[in-house]
Amino acid sequence: MQKRNTYTEIEDLLADQSFQLWILSKIDEQGWEEWTLENRQRAKLVEDARLLLLAMKVTDVNLSQNEIHEALESTWKKIEEKEDFNNTRSKIFYLRKYWLSGVAALLIISLSSVLAFRNNSLINNTVVTYNELIEENNEGLVEQTNNSDITQTITLSDGSSVLLQPKSKLSYPKIFTGNERKVYLSGEGFFEISKNPKKPFFVYANEIVTRVVGTSFRIKAYQDQQNVEVLVRTGKVRVKSNSLISNATDHEVVLLPNQALRFVRKDLVFNKITNITKDEALVRSVGNIEQLSFEFNDIPIAQIFETIEQAYLVDIDYPKDKLNDCHLTTSLSDQPLPEKLKIICKSIGNDTSFEMNGNQITITSKGCN
Repeated sequence: MQKRNTYTEIEDLLADQSFQLWILSKIDEQGWEEWTLENRQRAKLVEDARLLLLAMKVTDVNLSQNEIHEALESTWKKIEEKEDFNNTRSKIFYLRKYWLSGVAALLIISLSSVLAFRNNSLINNTVVTYNELIEENNEGLVEQTNNSDITQTITLSDGSSVLLQPKSKLSYPKIFTGNERKVYLSGEGFFEISKNPKKPFFVYANEIVTRVVGTSFRIKAYQDQQNVEVLVRTGKVRVKSNSLISNATDHEVVLLPNQALRFVRKDLVFNKITNITKDEALVRSVGNIEQLSFEFNDIPIAQIFETIEQAYLVDIDYPKDKLNDCHLTTSLSDQPLPEKLKIICKSIGNDTSFEMNGNQITITSKGCN
């Protein structure tokens, strides 16, 4: 992307596909925002190009020819005042000839912006932002943002757990009410959902909605990336388009264990992946929790706690002297973290309990049964 450092004309930016993708779809894979802010002159050039590009995409608005003509004349006057007319005459002529329709469209949408906003006649957009998802929700939500460099564990009111990756955030109700459980994700999270067939669980992430009853899966949905990915570890997952998309359909993609889906946001296309081992990007994204086994057969408690620490990136403090000789045989493969800890404590017995405080877990026990 060093080529863009040589850009000096608006048309240079307009011809760059990654620039178009950033402006029109808000997908900034090439770091356009950071590049723009490096100096004031560059920011001015980017802003002019942005306005022209958006203008070419707007719909018609009813304005008289008189108003259009006056607005155009006013705009050209401002351009000529700001630039050295002698040095930029050819550039203005070029813009007049090839971009007149774009500037006219820009002026039209500017003059009628208030009316258009009030009448909700904004351009249909296939991009759905995290804020839009939150605004659609009527109930009060708690928002958890991970600004740290490590994974954070979030426990929901139904016992489900979410491993929230850095630079990600999750919004959820303090208590799930009604006959559905809904959360909203921006970024990446690994979900382990408490089973409740009568109360399905929904994860809203960008343009897709993931529906489960009780299972474990990963969703990767960063706002500035081209794709949204869903990878299933256990159970069954159903994925479909968000109804906020104007041309969304009710078609669902069903995913089973070790299957994945890649949603191409630009084209609104679902690509199902039945063998994740053949997809390099998915293989690289698989974390410890998806690789470690939670099937334990006469395994020391210390080793079980170590496995949980590696999977969830938590610290477990427990009385080693009292539990040193404890061994367990149990299956924890399809359980959220709180449920795993409940099963372990119940198996140990003798008033064993646990307490979670963020990524710190404390086990209290008098010893094994």
